[in-house]
Amino acid sequence: SKHSKNLMNDSTNIMMDLIKDDLKLVNSFMISQIKSEVPLIPLLSEYLLNSGGKRIRPALTILFSKLFGYKFGSRHICLSACIELIHMASLLHDDVVDESYLRRGKKTANKIWGNKASVLVGDYIFTKAFQIMVDDQDLEVLQNLSNASKSLAQGEVMQLSLKNNLDIDAEKYFKVVEDKTAKLFSSSAMVGGIIAKCSDKIISKLDKFGRNIGIAFQLLDDALDYEC
Repeated sequence: SKHSKNLMNDSTNIMMDLIKDDLKLVNSFMISQIKSEVPLIPLLSEYLLNSGGKRIRPALTILFSKLFGYKFGSRHICLSACIELIHMASLLHDDVVDESYLRRGKKTANKIWGNKASVLVGDYIFTKAFQIMVDDQDLEVLQNLSNASKSLAQGEVMQLSLKNNLDIDAEKYFKVVEDKTAKLFSSSAMVGGIIAKCSDKIISKLDKFGRNIGIAFQLLDDALDYEC
């Protein structure tokens, strides 16, 4: 309903207002990470970076780190940027695989610069994300985000293998959703708890929370695809 949509928008605006300064720092850090002596890399990367993404995944990391008392240092900024870079790399690859020419109402990078450039810059962004993870020097964070990255790639391959298959059952659909979307959402939430030194019990709850948010996000996204 219109009332429900207004409430949801109000909630999102309140949440983003709480961390808008942190999200600006995340953006600045990402721009610093995608610099390169090869001009096409920052050109294409910044085009995607400025294309209007909601930054939901970094927002989860920042919000949970603050909720559980992380106050010192900039790990929440660096790791939020890392998570968004993983997501960005997956978008570049996705648009090539899906032969998409529009994203959020703008031309996709592959439409402007071609498939080869999009795939290769996507690979570059992905490796930058892993450099940030390694620089953080926390094995639990590294394991968490590397597992999420593996799941994301696995989900993309599974989705490709099921393309044009009208007999997909709910189990297979939700497996794709969990791997391709929900795992990175759950990692985003968990990393916030990890850097705030939360107990295993809390981390487990953050895992479930992030997973359910990710599933809901993808369900809505898929429903809108059909509606449009």
